[in-house]
Amino acid sequence: MADMREEMTKLQDSLLQQRDELRVKLHLAKADARDEWEGLERKWAEAQDKFSQLQKSAGESMDDIEAAARLLADEIQKGYERIRRLF
Repeated sequence: MADMREEMTKLQDSLLQQRDELRVKLHLAKADARDEWEGLERKWAEAQDKFSQLQKSAGESMDDIEAAARLLADEIQKGYERIRRLF
């Protein structure tokens, strides 16, 4: 009986430790996700500007704007994937 109580106490302690560790990681993940999101929102605003310029441009400068827009879109997509992995 004493062995069972000791075993249950160890199990409870182990679960409590895991719970606390996960709570800290979850809090940090939320902060990381928020930081990532804020950076992506700035890039989104920049991408919107590039998309708008692309629609109005013509000629050689259009290629530069298109390349910049595609690069920003790729960065935003990768950022969204990083955020998804946090949850």
